[in-house]
Amino acid sequence: MMFRPTIGMTNPYEYRNKAQFQVRLIDGHVAAGLYKENSHDLVDLPTCSVQMPATMTVMRQVMAWLEELQVPIYDEEHNSGIVKTIVVREAAATGEIQLVFITNTPKLPKKHQLLMKIAEKLPMVVSVMQNINAGKTSLIWGDQTTLLAGKPTITEELDGLVFDLSALAFFQLNPQQTKKLYRLAREALNLSPNETLVDAYSGVGMIGLSLADVAKKVRGMDTIPAAVADANANAQRNQITNAHYEVGEAEVLLPQWLASGFVPDAMVIDPPRTGLDNVLIDAILQSAPEKLVYISCNPSTLAQDLQALTRRYQVDYIQSIDMFPQTARCEAVVRFTKRH
Repeated sequence: MMFRPTIGMTNPYEYRNKAQFQVRLIDGHVAAGLYKENSHDLVDLPTCSVQMPATMTVMRQVMAWLEELQVPIYDEEHNSGIVKTIVVREAAATGEIQLVFITNTPKLPKKHQLLMKIAEKLPMVVSVMQNINAGKTSLIWGDQTTLLAGKPTITEELDGLVFDLSALAFFQLNPQQTKKLYRLAREALNLSPNETLVDAYSGVGMIGLSLADVAKKVRGMDTIPAAVADANANAQRNQITNAHYEVGEAEVLLPQWLASGFVPDAMVIDPPRTGLDNVLIDAILQSAPEKLVYISCNPSTLAQDLQALTRRYQVDYIQSIDMFPQTARCEAVVRFTKRH
């Protein structure tokens, strides 16, 4: 096994395309930022050196309007108030921005005045959404998301492909490094035109769709219905006819596909920080595609999963890439060869 040198950024600042800040009152003023470590004590962030500048411009202006209009801010201790979290995401290629108000109730006081100000002063905001997440919960997002103004998605571009991103859809936080990451995955898979590919944990289909031109067929899955809808819409928008995405857990769908006679030649897996489910590992080992690439965002769960996967596969190399400069986190692309 070979560890390749980490691929970094030339300018490791202003790279995050998404700000997801909690909103609270501090000394009578509206504050937005992140919690101190191991607490729910909010640290107001007027600036943030790793955020794309426009995300902070929108965030701070919206905070000022919430204070000016006296919109009720969520009080966690008393489970009262309305605005809990603000999410701002920018599409690097188009400059389009989506703004999401995450609220404690369906009601959003002064909504009309807020939307008027946004339309007048923040023309880059082309999508305004409201997500309802009632009560005390450790989850940021609720199940219900509605469109308040503009369109329901923003448009991003990557290596010649166009992607529509809905509010809950996963998209890599660092657009510059994402291009490098997916080229690394493409190189590691080295697909042939007659090979079928499984794109597990597919999100809006970015990895699978970027590989569709060198594969016979791409099948993908994700647990978020909106992301799967985006993935299939993105395939259609990019005139890709050999890719299809389904809603469901990889550990459930893959065994079903195998049972129906589908045999993948290659698989790319890009799981959340929790790593792979044991049922999915078993399904991977059972189907044993010739080509396997694992994209990891958590070295500790990667190490656990490697122990299981190396029963059937050999690790050729691990290529780390710094997707989150100024933090302790990085991503890694792992290429496997099947043992015969």
